[in-house]
Amino acid sequence: MVDMIINIASAIGIAVAAFWVSGLVRNRIERASELHERFDPTLANFLGSVARWAILALAGIFILSRFGIETTSLAAIVGAAGIAIGLALQGSLSNLAAGVLLVAFRPFKVGHYISTAEQSGTVDAVTLFTTELTTPDNVKIIVPNGDVFSSAIINYSHYDTRRCDLVFGVSYDSDLKKAEKIIRDCIRADARAHEEPEPFVMVTNLGDSSVDFTVRVWCNSDDYWNMKFDLTRAVKDAFDKGKIDIPFPTRIEIRKAV
Repeated sequence: MVDMIINIASAIGIAVAAFWVSGLVRNRIERASELHERFDPTLANFLGSVARWAILALAGIFILSRFGIETTSLAAIVGAAGIAIGLALQGSLSNLAAGVLLVAFRPFKVGHYISTAEQSGTVDAVTLFTTELTTPDNVKIIVPNGDVFSSAIINYSHYDTRRCDLVFGVSYDSDLKKAEKIIRDCIRADARAHEEPEPFVMVTNLGDSSVDFTVRVWCNSDDYWNMKFDLTRAVKDAFDKGKIDIPFPTRIEIRKAV
């Protein structure tokens, strides 16, 4: 009877200590993400949970051993069950592993605009199993982390600046020097366009019906789309005022005499 009371008291003491230590370890791991910028909170929460349950599982084994329960066979059963569950959920486990790697290597962050696994959008969240994206037309896309990690990731927001590429075609009868000046004036008038690197405006192609100017202008990443749209319209309006024709493809139909 005395031994039973001692075992029960020991079990309670082990359980209390395990809950206290596991909670302390979990909190320490989660707080580490606040001290280190590269330690993502998602990874911290995951590691904290793993550490907590590992400590509780170890405490459970100690408690069973106090009551004389054979833990060797129990460990074998748990191991076999773990293998079976792992095989049944191997897809989910691969997504879990990929999620941890994405959080660890950080190829993108929340708020970045990316393309991956044939999907594009702004990153809303990186969970343990999925990456959540929102498209420009406000559609949510949920992509398995395994697909993201195994695909090429294009991060449009990684750098602070981007190069905006445009092509303007003018007719063969147009004054090319005048057309180039109009394009450069439109670029200078846009405060979002960077002076360095210097904007590139050159004739790069003699097409079937047009002489094509290639334009490359650097800007802040956040200004990319608005500047691209505004600059396209500004050049078109300036061409109209400057009497610079923008040609359209024509097809000459030759009819055989009957």
